[in-house]
Amino acid sequence: MGNSALRAHVETAQKTGVFQLKDRGLTEFPADLQKLTSNLRTIDLSNNKIESLPPLLIGKFTLLKSLSLNNNKLTVLPDEICSLKKLETLSLNNNHLRELPSTFGQLSGLKTLSLSGNQLGALPPQLCTLRHLDVVDLSKNQIRSIPDTVGELQVIELNLNQNQISQISVKISCCPRLKILRLEENCLELSMLPQSILSDSQICLLAVEGNLFEIKKLRELEGYDKYMERFTATKKKFA
Repeated sequence: MGNSALRAHVETAQKTGVFQLKDRGLTEFPADLQKLTSNLRTIDLSNNKIESLPPLLIGKFTLLKSLSLNNNKLTVLPDEICSLKKLETLSLNNNHLRELPSTFGQLSGLKTLSLSGNQLGALPPQLCTLRHLDVVDLSKNQIRSIPDTVGELQVIELNLNQNQISQISVKISCCPRLKILRLEENCLELSMLPQSILSDSQICLLAVEGNLFEIKKLRELEGYDKYMERFTATKKKFA
């Protein structure tokens, strides 16, 4: 991509606060963006070939609310990304991330996190300290079990479709705001699904198709009627 074209994008972003440069074959984060650290609210560099984020630059976008780097080649996130206190939406689908920075819990404004199609082997415990997090997409990773720490998650929707989950802590029923739980196409036996999800949780949409049991067996479990009451009440609300 020519320098003049990039310069034109930078000039536009200076006025709009939005920098969008998708499908351009970029191999690195544009250094020219350092001129815009104090006025960018949105950066979208999806569908490129970016392998890393510059630590000294990425943490300086103090007003940034939305960062999208879907379909790149990121293997690790620098700790400096956790300085983005205004960040509300972080979208990193289809990269090569195996874990999140240990300081990820400092992203106190984060509401939506998309990490579908990465290589995470576990539910990141850092998510449990994010009090404003509403939606988390961890589908298409390599997560095998859901630990007790899940009970501290504040999310409303948790997508764990297409992982390798065979165990779920009963603490998932304690999530105070969790309404939508997606567990499709995992490795769950019916006996491994905590019945308290049905009888004693806030969950009103449980998606479990494509596991190691028939859905009709789920309907026979104790507590299923309570779950259906929540499901129906929610459906009516949005009808």
